[in-house]
Amino acid sequence: MMAAGRAAEMGAHVTLLERSGKLGQKILVSGKTRCNLTNAKDLDHFISMYGQNGRFLYRAFHHFFREDLIAFLHRYRVETKIERGGRVFPVSDKAEDVVSAFEKYLIDNGVEICRQTRVTGIETRNKQVTGVLTADGKFRAGTVILAAGGSTYPATGSTGDGYTMAAALGHTIIKLRPSLVPLVVSEIPLAKSLQGVSLRNIRLTAFQCRADEIDPSLAPDHDTGRGSGERRPRPPVIESRMGEMMITHFGIGGPITLLMSLAIVDALRRGPVSVSIDLKAALDRGELRKRLQRDFDRFSKKACRNIMSGLVPAKMVDPLLLMTGIPPDKPGCQLNAEEREKLLEQLKSLRFNIKQPLPMSSAIVTAGGISLKEIDPQTMASRKLKGLYFCGEVIDIDADTGGYNLQAAFSTGFLAGEQAAVYVNSRLPASDRHMDP
Repeated sequence: MMAAGRAAEMGAHVTLLERSGKLGQKILVSGKTRCNLTNAKDLDHFISMYGQNGRFLYRAFHHFFREDLIAFLHRYRVETKIERGGRVFPVSDKAEDVVSAFEKYLIDNGVEICRQTRVTGIETRNKQVTGVLTADGKFRAGTVILAAGGSTYPATGSTGDGYTMAAALGHTIIKLRPSLVPLVVSEIPLAKSLQGVSLRNIRLTAFQCRADEIDPSLAPDHDTGRGSGERRPRPPVIESRMGEMMITHFGIGGPITLLMSLAIVDALRRGPVSVSIDLKAALDRGELRKRLQRDFDRFSKKACRNIMSGLVPAKMVDPLLLMTGIPPDKPGCQLNAEEREKLLEQLKSLRFNIKQPLPMSSAIVTAGGISLKEIDPQTMASRKLKGLYFCGEVIDIDADTGGYNLQAAFSTGFLAGEQAAVYVNSRLPASDRHMDP
């Protein structure tokens, strides 16, 4: 929608081919239907959130960035607000208001919209785009912008067709992987016993090894991973983050799990991956050891189950005690030093082996896509075919949650639309340029 609107605003005759019957379905489900548009963080932080590929976006962001997006929305009476973590939302908390703004943008600039039109391919001749093939016929076009999205949320129309079309034209597709996705563990019975437990202020660390090989002393005391500002940790540590997570019937999910998921998915291709959960990240081992000694001395006549309920969520107590072999009803005064050490180990390093991520359809974002080496970052144009442009999730750009993925889509869409219009207008006779759309 951004690419189509901008191209039309620049004077091009634009037809938008929409596979479904409704525009902006991906926007409608974003941010839990509230639409996390962008983020208030500075440009350097933004770039870091896309990892090594972030530098590709400098041109697009310099051309159209957060302030431009907010001004665009204000033009269509969509006010915005900033929330925790710099996340920017519409004041109304309604994603449909954002879609309505884009629909008005398209109408104002005379974009022809063809809904329920499935594109099957892009036609070329002599390394030049000549049209678009659909299930209902062919559209002639001197320029084509491929903005077909990724492979996540297939119900919204993002079924991966864009990758197939680009590959058919000779473009390289970087391996597609689910990003921002929950993870399945091998220890399903343990996960089920902890299902629904929500954890806060814990540290999750991923290791390139099996769970029984984890050395918890190697877990960093600071966040690592893209956007953290820290260098990559030393192997076997893959990534580490502190925050909130959840245990599900199949494994682990929640904010920090999603943020670490792509690094873990990529690591699974190299070998076994496991995670360690530090349930008491605010205390080092010495401090926690003293805390346990104090609690078991103070409540010496209470059952271990009751004493532990002051340390972890109630649903975790019995499973943790079961793993240590300590009877839940055993009085605190009867615990010896070895048993307290076993409890400390579980509290500081609750472990799971990661089996796999949930399927692509369960991910928030598709990692991978059309190789950036084959796209001109100054224009978003194909380096292989004249008249072909790319934008959004179909290219090899993805980021963590927080509004970064949508901003990249809006920025690359704006640049692609503008440059496609410049290109097609330059090929028209002078008398036909910038005619009314």
